[in-house]
Amino acid sequence: MAEEKKATGFKLSKLFNLKNNVDIFVAIAAVGVVLMLIIPLPTVILDILLICNLALSMMVILSTMYVKKPADFSSFPTLILLTTVFGLALNVSSTRLILSQAYAGRIIQAFGDFVVRGNYVVGFIIFIVLLAIQFLVITKGATRVSEVAARFTLDAMPGKQIAVNEDLNAGLITEDEARKRRKELQLEADFYGNMDGASKFVSGNVKVALVITLVNVIGGLIVGAVMRGEGIEGARVYILLTVGDGLVSQIPALLISTASGIIVTRTSSSDDRFASEMVAQIGAAPQVLFIAGFAIFVMGFLPGFPTVLNMIIGAALGGIGFLMKTSIKKSAEKKEAETEVAKQTAEKPTTMQDIMNVDPMTLEIGYSLIPLVDKEQGGDLLERIKLIRKRVGLDLGILVPPIRIFDNVTIEASEYLIKIRGTEVARGKVFINRLLAMKPNADLSQIDGIEVKEPAFGIKAKWISEEERPKAETLEFEIFDPAAVIATHLTEVVKKNSPELLTRQDVKSILDTLREKYPAIIEEVMSNSGGIGEIQKVLQNLLREDVSIRNMLVILEAIADYSGSVKNIDLLTEFVRRALRKQIVSKYADDKNTIQGIFIDPELEEVFADSIHETQDGLVSTLDTDVLHRFVDKAGGVIEGALAKGIQPVILGSQKIRRLVREVLERYYPSIPVLSYSEIPSNYSLNQVGLVSLQPAENFTAQ
Repeated sequence: MAEEKKATGFKLSKLFNLKNNVDIFVAIAAVGVVLMLIIPLPTVILDILLICNLALSMMVILSTMYVKKPADFSSFPTLILLTTVFGLALNVSSTRLILSQAYAGRIIQAFGDFVVRGNYVVGFIIFIVLLAIQFLVITKGATRVSEVAARFTLDAMPGKQIAVNEDLNAGLITEDEARKRRKELQLEADFYGNMDGASKFVSGNVKVALVITLVNVIGGLIVGAVMRGEGIEGARVYILLTVGDGLVSQIPALLISTASGIIVTRTSSSDDRFASEMVAQIGAAPQVLFIAGFAIFVMGFLPGFPTVLNMIIGAALGGIGFLMKTSIKKSAEKKEAETEVAKQTAEKPTTMQDIMNVDPMTLEIGYSLIPLVDKEQGGDLLERIKLIRKRVGLDLGILVPPIRIFDNVTIEASEYLIKIRGTEVARGKVFINRLLAMKPNADLSQIDGIEVKEPAFGIKAKWISEEERPKAETLEFEIFDPAAVIATHLTEVVKKNSPELLTRQDVKSILDTLREKYPAIIEEVMSNSGGIGEIQKVLQNLLREDVSIRNMLVILEAIADYSGSVKNIDLLTEFVRRALRKQIVSKYADDKNTIQGIFIDPELEEVFADSIHETQDGLVSTLDTDVLHRFVDKAGGVIEGALAKGIQPVILGSQKIRRLVREVLERYYPSIPVLSYSEIPSNYSLNQVGLVSLQPAENFTAQ
C-alpha cells in the first residue's frame, strides 16, 4: 500500500512539473478556451482571465523586442491564433454576463467608470479610434509586410540553399553546419509563410470586435429599455459596460497586432536585439540629435509654446548628441591606432629572430570554437588555461610556458590542435553546442548523441544535446562542456610532454632562484656535476616517470652526493629517485602504507641484470627481443589479472634492472609504475599480488 502511495505521489509530482509537461497544460488551455464559448463563467473567473489576457499580450510584445531574428520566435503565428480565440471567448463570456446580469465583473466595470469616466459617448469614441488605429494602420501595414516578406523569402530560398551547398563543397563549412543552416532557411520560410496567414486573424479580430460591440449596444437597448422596462438609465448601464468590455478586449488585441508589426518588420540578418540595434543606428549620426535639439530649443521662443520645457528637452537632446559624438570619436581613434600598429607590424622587415622564434606551446582551434576563448561571448577557456599552468606547475614543479591560441582555417571547424615547438602532439574534436557524457564501461545506447572517444584518455563517450542532459545525469554519466574537454586534454598533454618542455634555460632559472637561499648546495652541484645539461637530463628522467621535481633541494643534494663518482645519467637518476623515495611511494600506497606489488622472480632479475652494460650513452641491454616480447606477454597477464580484481599494482625489482623493466613495459602499460626495492621506505609494507617467474629454459610464466 505504501508503495502504491509512493508511486502515485511520484506521478502527481511529474504531472505538475510545468517544464516537462508544458504540452499538456497548453492542450488543456486550448480546450478550455473552446469551452468558454459555451459554458457561462462566474464574474470572478472572468476578471482573472481578463487580467491574464492583458499580461499575456504584454509578454508577447516584450518578447518581440528581445528576439534577435524573426524566425527565433517561430511559435508566434500559432500564438496569434490562440490569443485571438482566447480574446473572442472572453468577449462571448462578457457579452453573456452583460446582457443577463447587467454586470460583468470588476475589470470591465473599472474600464467603464475610471477609464472613460462614466461617459459612454467618450468611451465609445475612444473605442472607435483604437479600432481605426489597429485596423487601418498597424494591422494593414503588418499584413502587407508579411505578404511581401513571405513572397521574397520563398523566392530566395533556392539561391540560399545553393550557397550553402557551395560552401559545403568548398570545405568552408562542415556537414553539421550545413544541416543547421538548411534548417534555419526552412524555419525562416515557414515563419514568414505562417505570418502571412496569421495576419488575417488579427485583421479579422478587429472586424469581429466592432460587430460584437454593435450587437451588444443594440442588445443592451432591447434588454434594458424594452424587455426589462428600465428606460434610458438601464440602456445607459448596458452601453457603458459594452464600451468597457470593448476597451478591455481591444487593448490586448492592439498589443498583439503591434507585436506582429514589430516582428515582421525586423530584418533577418540582424543579430542584435531591437533596442540595441535601434540605439546603435540612431546614435551613429549625433548631428541628427544636434539639429533636432536646436529646433526644439528655438520653438520654445515662439508665442504660446512652453519655453522652459522646450529649452530643457532641446538641451537634453544636444547633451546626448555630444556624448555620442565623444564616444564615436574615441572608438575611431582606438581603431585608427590599432590599424597603425597592424600596419607597422605588417611593414616591419622579417628578421632572423622572427624566423627562428618558435612558440613553446600552441593551441590551434577551428573557427566554430572561437566563442570558447572570446570573453564577450562567455568563453572561459583562457582562464582555464591559466589555472592549468598553475596547477600543473605545482604538481610537477615546472614552469609551464605560455600557451598561445590561434584560429586555424585549415582544420575542421570543430577541431583543435596542440603543438609543442611547432610540432603537432595531439588533436581533438569538440561540439560547441553539445555536452560530453562519459561513464566507463557504460552502455552508451541509453542516451542519444554522437559517439566518440574522449580525447584525453580514449574512453568511449557521447556528445549529447542540452535536452538530453537530465537523462544522462540520472544514469550517473559525468557531463563535461567543450571547454572542460579541451582543458583536460591540454592538461594531460602538458604532463606527458613535461620533459620536453623543461629547457636548460628553465633549469638555470631554478638554480638562480635557489642560489639566493641555498648558495652552498648550488656551488657544490655546479662544481661536482657536468653542469646544467646533466641536471636537466636527470630532471627530465624524473618527469618522464611522473615524478615531481618540486622538491628541488633534495634532488640537488642527491646529485651533489653522487655526481662525483657516478657519471652515467641513468644511474644518477636512480640515486636521486632513492632520495625521493617517500614522495614517490606515497602516490601508490593505501591508507595503511601498503603497496600492492607484482614481484619479479630473482632468477629472472639475474637474466635482466646480466644483459645490462654501461656505455657512454647510458645503460644498454643486450637481451634478445624474442625474450623481451615473451616477458611482456607474461607480465601483461599478471597486470591484467590484478586490474580485473580492482587492484592498481606496482612492479617491483632491484635498482639495477628497474629502469630496463620500465622501458620495456611503458609502451604497453604506461600507467603501471615500476619501483625498486631500495625506493621503499622502512615504514611501508609490501603485499604480493602477482609474480613473474623464470622457469627452466627461459620459459616465463605468470602466477
